[in-house]
Amino acid sequence: MSPTNVAYQVMWNRLISIVEEQAQALVRTAFSTSVREAGDLSAGVYDDRGRMLAQAVTGTPGHVNAMADAVAHFIRRIGRGNMHPGDVYITNDPWEGTGHLHDFTVVTPSFHHNVLVGFFACTAHVVDVGGRGFGADAASVYEEGLYVPIMKFADRGMVDETLLRIVRGNVREPDQLVGDMYALATCNEIGHRRLTEMMTEFDLADLAGIAGFIFDNSRRATLDRIAALPRTSATGEMTVDGFDVPITLKVRVTIHEDRIVSDFTGSSGLDKKGINCPLVYTKAYACYALKVAIAPEIPNNHASLLPFEIVAPDNTIVNAPHPAPVALRHIVGHFVPDTVFNAFDKIVPGVVPAEGAGCLCNFQMSLRPRSDAPAPPGARRAEVLTFNSGGSGARPGHDGLNATAFPSGVMTMPIEATEHAGPVIIWRKELRPDSGGVGKTRGGLGQFMTVGAMQGYEFDLSAMLDRGDHPARGTRGGGDGAPTMIAQDDGTPMRVKGKQFVPHGRKVVMAFPGGAGYGDAAARDRAMIRRDLARGYISAEVAARDYGLSPEDIAEIEAAVRRGEAV
Repeated sequence: MSPTNVAYQVMWNRLISIVEEQAQALVRTAFSTSVREAGDLSAGVYDDRGRMLAQAVTGTPGHVNAMADAVAHFIRRIGRGNMHPGDVYITNDPWEGTGHLHDFTVVTPSFHHNVLVGFFACTAHVVDVGGRGFGADAASVYEEGLYVPIMKFADRGMVDETLLRIVRGNVREPDQLVGDMYALATCNEIGHRRLTEMMTEFDLADLAGIAGFIFDNSRRATLDRIAALPRTSATGEMTVDGFDVPITLKVRVTIHEDRIVSDFTGSSGLDKKGINCPLVYTKAYACYALKVAIAPEIPNNHASLLPFEIVAPDNTIVNAPHPAPVALRHIVGHFVPDTVFNAFDKIVPGVVPAEGAGCLCNFQMSLRPRSDAPAPPGARRAEVLTFNSGGSGARPGHDGLNATAFPSGVMTMPIEATEHAGPVIIWRKELRPDSGGVGKTRGGLGQFMTVGAMQGYEFDLSAMLDRGDHPARGTRGGGDGAPTMIAQDDGTPMRVKGKQFVPHGRKVVMAFPGGAGYGDAAARDRAMIRRDLARGYISAEVAARDYGLSPEDIAEIEAAVRRGEAV
């Protein structure tokens, strides 16, 4: 007797909870702070054909949507006849994984009663893979670190020790990376155990029935949303800093009856430095943008992503072929949603947000004992990666979120965790007033951040920033967000991208960008203006100049704040 639709819905919910447990296990066991503290990961379960059934809530759209295509590559490379219980497969191939060498994807076949019924997959961003280190400075992928093709990490339960020796011999933090590899394998095993328990409970021999239920319902629901849109097209375009020269992203979004096509023809060509984006990652974020615009509550899976068609010419910055340098592919990839939103807002106004900071405000510090004088005893080299965020763009009905990563969704690393990872001192980390663009709804605030090394250390800082010369643009009369700024504390200017030396005793001072505003500032609710001034989100000057608050109101609010009264 076949399960009822109610039983299938219960199973669908169970699969989502299983992959969330899988993701949380990875968070708990990972060695890299990028996974443990920032949640830069993904986890999912697939049917025996490699089609994604469910994804974890924890994780990033870039990882999970790119990983949706990855399992098919594993099946093709390993071969079904070479898959056995106890196997674990691995790669960090940018074009068959999730876009750059710093992401390791691990896939585990799931056998039930010795029959292959599906796969579990997970991805994690690791701190170091050797090479030049995490940054945009390489001229080809060969310089960016160790490449591991799709291969077996474990064969019938036996880990490949030769692979581990090669990994250890090529990276700066070998224990950290090997620990992450084991964490990835272990979280897949947890998912497999929970799946077999579910299949036993519901007396399932395979996943064909539940897969059909998930795909049929998801596809139908997504197509219904697409059918409700106007049959038209519009273009979106934005320019960002790039490395040495600005780059332009351009897209034409066309609504068909049964699909939405996003065509990136007209985008900039390949860059000489490592900010190029493989198509798999462009596709991940373009799909994500449209998904959140029209069907945010439909669970992510193979069928709900299928109606979104992504096209980009070869040898462009959004479709970079091997061996283009791609280490910072996320910078371009994270601007893809705002470009798509720019077009979609012309088709369906009042739905999508204004531009935000876009890419993460990341930097990596390569610390070493000072070279200009004797270093303290016990000084050692260390690699410290930190994830930070600017402000997100204002939404049509709500202010943008302060210091929040959109579209990636990763968390900002706590100061304590960052300082624990190496001899780093974070001297300042606070919200940046007036950085959110003005408007009927205000852009989210960026941050101030000042960092340095402990006494006796110097360091290279690999900056992975943008929006220095091209801040977030306001929508429908909203103001622009504040741009990125970076310099040493003695005023020495620094670039928003690239590895740069910071001598002993110097600090790096950064101001991360704000999100743009939405709508005319004259239409902003007066209570929200008063609240923003009281909280320090805006200055008295902006309250008066851009929002028209009277001197009397400003004086009253400032007096109330001094008295500790609520405004």
